[in-house]
Amino acid sequence: MVKSIPKDGKELYQCEACGFHYADKAWAEKCEAWCTEHKSCNLEITAHAIENTA
Repeated sequence: MVKSIPKDGKELYQCEACGFHYADKAWAEKCEAWCTEHKSCNLEITAHAIENTA
């Protein structure tokens, strides 16, 4: 289950499998589903993680 985290007045969603954070809950859910099923991260999904935005 995706974890909801309040940060700087915004809601972030965390993939509990790999720990990446997303502004959009749908991306966090896709990430968690992929990570859980494949035991790896998907570059097309993690590109949307806030850790990959500068």
